[in-house]
Amino acid sequence: MKNPTETWNNIWKHCKREWKLAFLSTFLVGLLCHMPIMLRDIPNHDGLASMYFDQNMITSGRWFLTVACGVSSYYTLPWLIGLLAMLYLGIASALLVEFLEVRQGWAAAVIGGLLAVFPSLASTFAYVFTMDGYMLAVLLAVLAVLLTKRYRLGFLPGALCLACSLGIYQSYLPFAVLLCLYGIYMLGVSEGAVREKAKKGLAYVWMGGLGVASYYVILQILLRIQGKELASYQGISGMGSVPRRGLAETVMQMYRDFLAFTLKGNVFMNNPFAWGAMILLGICVLAVLFSLCGQKKWWKSPWFFAIIAVTVVGLPIAMNLIIVISPDVTYHLLMRYQWVLLPICMVAAVSRHSRHRPWAAWLALICGLVLAFNYGVMDQIAYSNLEKKYEKTYAYCIRLLDRIEQTEGYYQGIPIAMIGVVGDQPYPVTDLTGEVTAGMIGMGGDSLLYTGANYQAFIQNYLGATLNVLPPEAMEEMYYSEAYREMESFPGADSIRIIDGVMYIKTENRE
Repeated sequence: MKNPTETWNNIWKHCKREWKLAFLSTFLVGLLCHMPIMLRDIPNHDGLASMYFDQNMITSGRWFLTVACGVSSYYTLPWLIGLLAMLYLGIASALLVEFLEVRQGWAAAVIGGLLAVFPSLASTFAYVFTMDGYMLAVLLAVLAVLLTKRYRLGFLPGALCLACSLGIYQSYLPFAVLLCLYGIYMLGVSEGAVREKAKKGLAYVWMGGLGVASYYVILQILLRIQGKELASYQGISGMGSVPRRGLAETVMQMYRDFLAFTLKGNVFMNNPFAWGAMILLGICVLAVLFSLCGQKKWWKSPWFFAIIAVTVVGLPIAMNLIIVISPDVTYHLLMRYQWVLLPICMVAAVSRHSRHRPWAAWLALICGLVLAFNYGVMDQIAYSNLEKKYEKTYAYCIRLLDRIEQTEGYYQGIPIAMIGVVGDQPYPVTDLTGEVTAGMIGMGGDSLLYTGANYQAFIQNYLGATLNVLPPEAMEEMYYSEAYREMESFPGADSIRIIDGVMYIKTENRE
């Protein structure tokens, strides 16, 4: 038996250079980029209720999330969770460059950097209590397609990996599907018999079908064991049903959403630098493709045009499969991490065919670096605003708590009825990041508070006071009354009243 040092040296020796570059690029760039959020305890509105959370979200279809997040404990520990997330993502990056058959170091480093800084990760860090679990889901999605590609029966363990990935977060299914499309492209441009290529291509279909079916069967079994049902949140209760709007309209929605987010979502291409880099990268890919087409006479093969057609027609559908899983989903940035695969696959395609085209390699390298830097800057702007949101919320709640405790008739445990939205009329709007963070869920705005429960959790966890905040339904009658309408919004002198033993606090602007 070898000792640990010999074992490690043996493993390291057998790791390809591009694996190491991809892993280190993702891990180190990820640490540098996301350090501001990893070194601070800055919650968003959901995080206020998740200081300790066992992540048992089976009613949302996430039956494996509690296992995935259990490694870091169920406490919100940003530094530990961030380290684990970057470790998982670094391994996923190494597996990804192997799947994409990237053999050039510059491409592996660029791919790793893009994975680490894409703005979806910044939004995910706003929900840091699930960050490590979600990155494990990405790792499992990549591993699923790699196993399918490498081994004759690899679609079987690949299906299990995909099922576990979906059991953590269903939104990474498009990540795996997009990689399968790229795998089919690589089969199309490779040498070999058509029958053998078709057989390998079908393996991706078997993996995906078995993976989704296994996920659903396990979900139903665990729901019955726990005596629970799928929740209506994000339309997840409609999983497995035919979309109400009909198949044709659902497909059209996929195309509309793909074009809207890609071209106007203010994330993927959010400024002239990103636009220019993506356009040049696209031109580079087309130039290499046409050059290969003429050189290898692909234009004579109907399979070449079939692959092009499948790619063009299938791409928007593959990117937006979550709409089929949850027909009524609110499609936010956490669910759009698969968009990072567009520039990644373009860089990979150029690197595969640029040995005799150095100009293409240089252009792809520069465009990839420009995109990575642009996304990194975008992340820093978002983190800057998130920190300011926390500071402004902290100052606001100190003033509010002081007023509550100084109100005549207040006592510890008095029932409190309040709405969570902070009125903007008494305060200047100081969020200067709207143009950048508008599409980054959890990052925009001036406050962390949206519900009465948010106030209760923030004041308890960060100010050390306990308030007895009533649920929203307890104040419905008062909310629509003339007395509440006439109250001033905080910090107005008449913003807090005690009526029939209940303290009513008006924070919102409501005339």
